[in-house]
Amino acid sequence: MSKLSRAEMLQLLAITDKAELAELYRRAYAVKKQFVGTKVYFRGIVELSNVCKKNCYYCGIRSGNPKVEHFSLTKDEAVKSALWAYEQQYGSVVIQSGERDDAEFVDFIEDIVRTVRAKSNNELGITLSLGEQSEETYKRWFDAGAHRYLLRIESSNRELYAKLHPADHDWDKRVNCIRTLKKLGYQCGTGVMIGLPYQTLEHLVDDIMFFEAEDIDMIGMGPYIPHEDTPLAKALPDYNEEEHLELALKMIAVCRIALQDVNIASTTALQALKDDGREMGLLAGANIIMPNITETKYRGNYQLYKGKPCMDENANQCRGCLETRITSIGEEIGYAQWGDSPHYKG
Repeated sequence: MSKLSRAEMLQLLAITDKAELAELYRRAYAVKKQFVGTKVYFRGIVELSNVCKKNCYYCGIRSGNPKVEHFSLTKDEAVKSALWAYEQQYGSVVIQSGERDDAEFVDFIEDIVRTVRAKSNNELGITLSLGEQSEETYKRWFDAGAHRYLLRIESSNRELYAKLHPADHDWDKRVNCIRTLKKLGYQCGTGVMIGLPYQTLEHLVDDIMFFEAEDIDMIGMGPYIPHEDTPLAKALPDYNEEEHLELALKMIAVCRIALQDVNIASTTALQALKDDGREMGLLAGANIIMPNITETKYRGNYQLYKGKPCMDENANQCRGCLETRITSIGEEIGYAQWGDSPHYKG
């Protein structure tokens, strides 16, 4: 069971006093040190393609956005990026793209996963973030060598989920995919957007309880940042970056205290709101960083939200920058380690 009651989680998420916030982050960091340590693990992100069959109302690469210039990496480009991460001792990569489930795409991913595993002597960890798929597809990719999967629920509340997606998007299907991934043996990750239109603190507490109930191993969540080419662009006319950053940090801290031994990412969206946002995420209880290792020429077309940082930094620059940032707050990088979630039971 969670170490916090529902009422306690709600109270912590509602904190605005600076001294109380500092105490919340201190408490979360102490839990982090106890259960996962102060080693930060890298997951190099390979943005494979911005082609997506879905039309989510918050996303910049949704199928209904005519302004998106579509791209897809070749197999060689994807493998090259992953092997760069291996050579830099990143330990793991995340292969992500817009959602597709056609046979060509399924074969393509399986081929990439097998090739990367073989060329890295089975040493490079592979996380996939490729949306809703059939159990057969998930199993094929698992058998090929992927061992983690990130499928963000975006909101555990059915009614809120329905406001973020067209009618043909099915909340139950998404939850069933998460359960299928767990059943197949993946380390399963999910997450939500924080500070969404129509979202309440009660919704966020429900999200934490969802993570616990579904036995989630890793959490990837970040502040909601509007994208001008989406239906939700003007749904928050009083959008406040500082408030959204603070709420996201509180959510990381409360998740750490409540769930203890899961992996929690300090996402790029935090840095989009403040230059040292990712370091702030680590100090609030996160232990995973996901640097972008995609070739810079493609990054401008993979913008789920506006203001995404590091768009023009090549992978080498990004590595050096992150190393400096992480050591500056007294933590170390777990190079050449998978950094599996201690919560994962295998």
